[in-house]
Amino acid sequence: MKTPRKKKTTRPAEKAIQFKVTLRYIQPPIWRRVVLTDNATLGDLHQVIQVAMGWYDGHLHCFRIGDIRYTDQRASEMDDMDMEREDRVSLADVVTAAKQKFRYEYDFGDGWEHEIVAEKFLPLDPSATYPLCLGGARACPPEDCGGVPGYMDLLEALQAKEPTEEQAELLEWVGEDYDPEEFEIGDFN
Repeated sequence: MKTPRKKKTTRPAEKAIQFKVTLRYIQPPIWRRVVLTDNATLGDLHQVIQVAMGWYDGHLHCFRIGDIRYTDQRASEMDDMDMEREDRVSLADVVTAAKQKFRYEYDFGDGWEHEIVAEKFLPLDPSATYPLCLGGARACPPEDCGGVPGYMDLLEALQAKEPTEEQAELLEWVGEDYDPEEFEIGDFN
C-alpha cells in the first residue's frame, strides 16, 4: 500500500511552458497548443487537455513520463494501478527541457493516446491568463466512439453518399452537429 504524502505547497510560477498535444494514430492530425505555468501540476495539465481536446473527463487516464505513470488520486489508490498521484507533481518537477516528449492516455477502453511535446519555455506574460490554448486543428473524436477504429468508421459514415444501416446508426448517434474538421479556439479560452 502506498503511504499518503502531504500535498506540495504551491510555489510561485517562474515561467510558462508551451505544449503541443497531438492525438496519436490519426491523420490528418488532431492537435492543440496550450500554455501553462510551470507551477501547475500534471493534474492541471490533465484538466487543460480535457477541455482543449473536447473530452468530458469520464474515464481513467494517465501520464507516462519515463518509467513513471501518474494519474488522479482515485485511480492511484487502486491496488493494481501502480501509479503516482498527478496532483502532487508540478510541471517544473517533470518537464526539464524544451522538446521533451511524454504520453497521456485517456479512456483505457478506447485507448486514446496523446503525444505531448514541451515545445518551449516562455517568460511569464503579466497580461496573460493561464492556462490558455493558442491553437489547434480538427475536432476531437466523440467520447465513447470506440477508439481509433470506431472513429475511422465514423469518418467513413460521414463521407458515405448512401450510408449502410450501421453507418446510419452511427450518424444518428453522433448527431448532425458533429464536424470532424471544426476547431474553434474561442470555445477553449
